[in-house]
Amino acid sequence: MSEVWDPHGSLQRTLWIGGAQWSCKTTVAEIIATWHGLTVYHYDYHDARGHQDRRIARRVALGEPVEDPSPDHVWVERSPEETAAETLADFPVRFAWALDDLRALFTGRPVIAEGWGLRPELVAPLLDSLRRMVVLVPTEEFRQHQIRTLPRAGSLNAPVTDSARAQANRIDRDRLIARSAAQNARRLGIRVIEVDGALDATAVAAEVAEHFAPYLGSATAA
Repeated sequence: MSEVWDPHGSLQRTLWIGGAQWSCKTTVAEIIATWHGLTVYHYDYHDARGHQDRRIARRVALGEPVEDPSPDHVWVERSPEETAAETLADFPVRFAWALDDLRALFTGRPVIAEGWGLRPELVAPLLDSLRRMVVLVPTEEFRQHQIRTLPRAGSLNAPVTDSARAQANRIDRDRLIARSAAQNARRLGIRVIEVDGALDATAVAAEVAEHFAPYLGSATAA
């Protein structure tokens, strides 16, 4: 574990669920938190809302346009490889903001932090044990199931000139980022769980809770 500023010891007690979009990270984290009386940190919520002011301030400091790029620029005009590379390059900055949030969460029990931006290569230097992290990735079949059944997965919900192309690019980008997360986790020795739909969310949560068992105390699943 590398030296890191952790004034309240919150990061030392954090459990991490990283991985891919649509792999049940949020649901699994909330189930485990309910069973064991923990606190969940939802990376996506903070990243999309609470960190927007910091994102704008950073653009100003770098002399970049303040406004978000247009949905067409992001999803239609560029390839999935380009958007994936940009997202991966941006994750370290966004991760630093998430760490600031987590430092302020003092709790005697662990916090479960979940989100796709909690990349294994970023989290690993913080860990005293690799067992404090798990990476969830969907199989391709389960990804397609989520796209068919989850409205937020099946539609981009953004004003674009070519919705079919935009959605296809988004799916391909997410596939590339998921593959990268799994590869990096395996390289670092962090456990990867492939979610294929054979187990429901409660069963997946039980598997993840077993992985985290040394840090969950004596509480047992309901």
